[in-house]
Amino acid sequence: MDVDRLISESAFPEADRTRWLALVEKALAGAAFDDVMVGRSDDGIALDPLAARRGDAVPLSRRKPASSWLIVQRCDDTDPKRANRQALEDIGNGATGLALVFEGAPNAFGYGLPDEADTLERVLDGVQLDKVHLRIDAHPSSRAMADRLVAFLTRRRADPAKLGISFGIDSAATFAGTGRLRMSIEALQASMPQSLAHFFAMGVPGILLEADGRVYHNAGATEAQELGAMLAGAVAHLRLFQDARQALVYAAPYIGFALCVDQDQFLSIAKIRALRLLWQRAQEVVSIKPSRAVIHAETSYRMATALDPETNILRSTLAAFAAGVGGADSISVLPHTIAHGLPEAFARRVARNTQLVLAAESHVDFVADPVAGSGSVEALTEALAEAGWTEFQRIEKEGGLLRSLAAGQLQTRVMEARDRRAADYRSGKRGIVGTTLFPIKIELPIETLSADRRPLPTDGTVFCPRLESARIDELIGAKA
Repeated sequence: MDVDRLISESAFPEADRTRWLALVEKALAGAAFDDVMVGRSDDGIALDPLAARRGDAVPLSRRKPASSWLIVQRCDDTDPKRANRQALEDIGNGATGLALVFEGAPNAFGYGLPDEADTLERVLDGVQLDKVHLRIDAHPSSRAMADRLVAFLTRRRADPAKLGISFGIDSAATFAGTGRLRMSIEALQASMPQSLAHFFAMGVPGILLEADGRVYHNAGATEAQELGAMLAGAVAHLRLFQDARQALVYAAPYIGFALCVDQDQFLSIAKIRALRLLWQRAQEVVSIKPSRAVIHAETSYRMATALDPETNILRSTLAAFAAGVGGADSISVLPHTIAHGLPEAFARRVARNTQLVLAAESHVDFVADPVAGSGSVEALTEALAEAGWTEFQRIEKEGGLLRSLAAGQLQTRVMEARDRRAADYRSGKRGIVGTTLFPIKIELPIETLSADRRPLPTDGTVFCPRLESARIDELIGAKA
């Protein structure tokens, strides 16, 4: 039997866009394809479902494509003893990383670990440090916390070569999320090179600085605004390395990214891929050999709903799937009860198992960049990269990210995007299942942990309009 001839003779005829459009328009009964089938993102980017396949596409995968992403569980309890029990349970049941979210962090949502000298000792008691990835989310005391972490690792006699760490320092994200800096922008920029030299001398590997886009997303930013802000933050970090007289070619691996993924899986996939293109382009512009971006993805807080919170499980699953397919290096899933308070054990377990099912059972991580070559996703990736670059250039013209924030310029654009989106939900142009669409008649009781909300820091010498995380159901007045 000639297998090749058999396959060639039984092959389907090649389909082209003209034939597809004819079939679609017939099904639409006279309605225009562009009006019905082509959507628009918040940036006005066309979402074309029939874009031509890209045979020459280059895969855009995570830093270590042969390995699965890191399953990172949030460690954000206000009680360190309780947080320690949660951390040990998470690691014992499949988590491969912990995100230490301290009070005052833009993504702490009113809670977070206490900013105290012994917090690390208490929270990480019994944790095998060489078996788990640690990240510290950006917050007002990030640099002091980095020193505490190094001292803690020294006391534990941990081998730096066996550790996976992300310090997550991002002064711009802290500035945007709290509305204040503890020193002037000039003083901050002058002090950072010395701090970087100090970190290098300590010899701790991992991500030192992070361009965190979550504060912009959760406040209402479009995909392009989030991408532009992250790229502006990363370029500002490159300048810090330059001021510290460190070769830029060695700087890129110490810079990471954090972003949000939401229920729009194709936009989330394309956003992660666009970030990789943007970081590659930025490195080429400064004449260094491009290294792959290290990206941490967290499911969106702004998409979470207080009404019918079980629907958040579905949203988070779509978002985590998108993060895995898009090539995130690590992923955190917010528990589905996050809109009601500090999540308890069951909600944390569901968040953890969402990733375990995707990775260990569904094997979403098996193929590196499985959407590479998809016409629709490639077109969306390129369009988002172009829009993100335009936003980055706008921020640079405003004096860079910190000065744009100080003048309230980026915040104004984010608030305008947020208000447009909220208006669409209020008018019924967009819907939220369980809130504006198909609401249940009786809401089930929700269990959360007892915890006092943490106030934002009140000290500072430089102020800016604060970008506050806001869920879309809050903005349109839906109440549980």
